[in-house]
Amino acid sequence: MKNIFISSDHAGYNLKEKIIKKFKKKYSFRDLGTDNSKNSVNYPDYAHKLCRRVSGNSKNMGILVCGSGIGMSMAANRHKKIRAAVCYSVKNTKLSRLHNNANIITLGARLTNKTTAFKCIDVFINTKFEGGRHKKRVKKI
Repeated sequence: MKNIFISSDHAGYNLKEKIIKKFKKKYSFRDLGTDNSKNSVNYPDYAHKLCRRVSGNSKNMGILVCGSGIGMSMAANRHKKIRAAVCYSVKNTKLSRLHNNANIITLGARLTNKTTAFKCIDVFINTKFEGGRHKKRVKKI
């Protein structure tokens, strides 16, 4: 069973809550905050918190949500053993898993509607790394 950690900043809070509500019967999430959308927080703090959990175990996956998905991705990719992908479509989400073995999906709450976000999450969690020629490339990261 995969451990799925989820975290957001204030801009991503509402989408994070919708994700948890939508998938709570299908997947088990560990919510690492933030706990509201009213108080501005620093997205790197939440990205780093989640990355510490994901990087320690290959069965762990993460979902980070901020306004654009970019800031969270930049902060997350500073960590060893983290491959965070900004996902905005089912196709790029699937490729992030198949070819890059991404272990964190980052979503932009201001740029991605909830229906697309839900589809991306389902694809992200259920797509396995293809390996093969991609394995040597991922090792170079």
